Amino acid sequence: MGVAETHQVLVRNELRERVVLRADGGFRSGRDVLVAAALGADEYGFGTVAMIATGCIMARVCHTNNCPVGVASQREELRARFPGAPADLVNFFHFVAEEVRQGLAQLGLRSLDELVGRADYLHQRDTSLAKTGGLDLSFLTTYVGESGTSSVRLAAPTHTNGPVLDDEILADKDIQEAIRTQGTVNKSYDIVNVDRAALGRLAGAVAKPYGDNGFKGAVNLKLTGSGGQSFGVFLAGGINVHLTGEANDYVGKGMAGGEIIITPPGNSPFAAESASLVGNTCLYGATGGKLFVNGRAGERFAVRNSRADAVVEGTGDHCCEYMTGGCVVVLGTAGRNVAAGMTGGLGYFYDEEGDFPEKVNTEIVAIQRLVTPAAEQQLKSLIQQHAEKTGSAKAKAILADWSAAKGKFWQLVPPAEKNTPEANPAVAVADMAVSAPSSVPVQVAATA
Repeated sequence: MGVAETHQVLVRNELRERVVLRADGGFRSGRDVLVAAALGADEYGFGTVAMIATGCIMARVCHTNNCPVGVASQREELRARFPGAPADLVNFFHFVAEEVRQGLAQLGLRSLDELVGRADYLHQRDTSLAKTGGLDLSFLTTYVGESGTSSVRLAAPTHTNGPVLDDEILADKDIQEAIRTQGTVNKSYDIVNVDRAALGRLAGAVAKPYGDNGFKGAVNLKLTGSGGQSFGVFLAGGINVHLTGEANDYVGKGMAGGEIIITPPGNSPFAAESASLVGNTCLYGATGGKLFVNGRAGERFAVRNSRADAVVEGTGDHCCEYMTGGCVVVLGTAGRNVAAGMTGGLGYFYDEEGDFPEKVNTEIVAIQRLVTPAAEQQLKSLIQQHAEKTGSAKAKAILADWSAAKGKFWQLVPPAEKNTPEANPAVAVADMAVSAPSSVPVQVAATA
């Protein structure tokens, strides 16, 4: 119904040519494509059925790390069972396309272009069910007029946002020289929230010749203002950015290296630890780098993070969701459902209120206090870095009374980390025994 309503509103307002409509959700066959096209869709998304075509058996245990066919698991013994091949998916879509072709032929149409928006090809079924007998679905079968050619819309060039921050940065000769020679450069810029995916192209310019973390130089940027969505996306090693202001959702999405520091302006009237400086879903799919935020984050912080380290002063719901690696430190309160589907990495949460355990989804992770010196060292080191880089009053207060504060931290331990020195006292003791020098003098037998 949403596709039909959107299509009709756009046509009536003479805006249809400016928008490509995509429909998804429950697509199974070519018939579904034909119905969606008649309602006005230009593109069609297949999800679940495409997974099934490549071997998914719908066990519905994706979040437990126990997928029996290795589709959604980090366990190597399960991933070895994955049966899928690209040819399986290609073959499935060939059949879908053939069904679409046959359906068009039955309607006397030569292409999908002739069907898109032609809702008059649809008819409401006459059923005798009392529950649905009174439904009037005529708006779904209403033809509202010409809507242009779908293939023309799809082939239209992507619109431009005009000059953006990355254009200015990459045009700077000092930046270009630093990347070319692996040198060091320091620059300052203003940023506004229409600068979406800021620094993504800069990261690409660094990663193209050197890889994610092969750049030996340093591009140090000081930004002031409000970062748009996906600030610091795909950041590469050697790029270090300090943003004074705030940023929207998806900060550090897919970052592979580098460092992001976000602090409020120095004259802010609010306490940094109680203010939200970054939006939702930060560090989505990050594979490296560090993030320090002198303020709170929104929901789903560090979702699918696989290797980045982060310190933040509070989060919303679903923190560390589906996390597979890295380390997250939260120095304030967190929302509900912490660590749902978390299968790797470690989390440290400061619990001043004494209610943190009830917020944790313990289906996979274990929750414990700091039980090893390695855990204490890891946690304290990250908090020290946070204090030095952001000037966080909260971090400095914790470090000033460390002997008391460390007892208020909880550690989240997923199965993949249970035998690490940070989580397991027995492993920590064994590691110390191996690395410690022997204090027993060597006995040398005397010979005649």
